[in-house]
Amino acid sequence: MSSNDSLTDRPDSPCIGICSTLFDEICQGCGRTAAEVSNWVFFSDEEKQAVWERITHEGTARRFRQR
Repeated sequence: MSSNDSLTDRPDSPCIGICSTLFDEICQGCGRTAAEVSNWVFFSDEEKQAVWERITHEGTARRFRQR
């Protein structure tokens, strides 16, 4: 996904079901912070877009690794 993708071109949440925020500040599955994970449902579309752009750019989460 590129940063130009709209929110409608991707899932609402970056979660891939491998959450490590109980042990890590940054989830190894999706790349979001614990605060972003817990507050995701309250974020505006603009806030979600900013998080998606950041985690896509970083590309370190399992979500973005080649299988």
